[in-house]
Amino acid sequence: MMNHFLSCDWGTSSFRLRLIEAEGLKVLADIKNKQGIADTYRAWLQQQDSVDRQAFYVGIIKTRIDELIQQADLQNYGLSLTGIPVLLSGMASSTIGLVDIPYKELPFALNGSDLNIRAIQEHSPDNPLIVISGACTANDVMRGEETKVLGCAHYLDDIDRAVQLLMPGTHPKHILIEGCELRSFKTYMTGEFFDLLSGHSVLSGSVKSDGDLEDHDCKQHFKEGVAAGSSDNILHASFLVRTRQVLGQISSKLNYYYLSGLLIGAELKDLDKSIPLYLVSTGQHTSLYSEACAELGIKIVEVIDADEALIRGQQVVFLTT
Repeated sequence: MMNHFLSCDWGTSSFRLRLIEAEGLKVLADIKNKQGIADTYRAWLQQQDSVDRQAFYVGIIKTRIDELIQQADLQNYGLSLTGIPVLLSGMASSTIGLVDIPYKELPFALNGSDLNIRAIQEHSPDNPLIVISGACTANDVMRGEETKVLGCAHYLDDIDRAVQLLMPGTHPKHILIEGCELRSFKTYMTGEFFDLLSGHSVLSGSVKSDGDLEDHDCKQHFKEGVAAGSSDNILHASFLVRTRQVLGQISSKLNYYYLSGLLIGAELKDLDKSIPLYLVSTGQHTSLYSEACAELGIKIVEVIDADEALIRGQQVVFLTT
């Protein structure tokens, strides 16, 4: 078996391609841009050549592979990408993606054996495509997170017992794993609500993103927001972001972190403190959610790097297909 694969995380508004050494999961090359599935779909609709959708999307992938080769100067290292498969997670399997693959209804096994996965050779003979679809319950869906869940299994102390995975983002996921299976999950609008309230509501003039969570005052107001969000009515508490500035002379910088804490606190109050929790995150989300959990007395067993979880999950599929 070859020892490399290409990891593609194709989201609604982002594209990331990495060359991975499969055995040690070393990232050998990495490119990313904002050409997400939504923009790609619009570009396909607008193109005049009537190119088949799958062929159009494969053309985008081929272009990015060429960029990866040039950026990493792989040819000078004697490494050819011919024949190396591309593992695709995220929106590539959606109705506007490369290929529409149905969601896998829960539960699904943590070894990836029963996920909906489709191999595509057409239009891409040099690099076979392996597309991983999402998962669903009766009333909720995920695309991309299911692959991270496969990768998270490596870090869990005991995949037979119940554990929770907390995955922050635009639409955070709270995931329950038990008996070596993903049993249930809930999606929250935390990140999107923050963008809407801070940029397109009456609160937009009361918040400004020029602070830092490491600043003592920013952290204190964030923690106040977390506490309020976990106990107060979120519709009323949100308006107080405005009145804090108008009546209390609270700066827009501090209000930014108060609003962030408010929404995260409202989200986290749903967590079951009796079930061990793993935070699957990167960057600023790690700091925000770690601080919020500490404020609410929620113990985090371990922080799992979300990028590593994705790559490790794709490795699971790579080794079993």
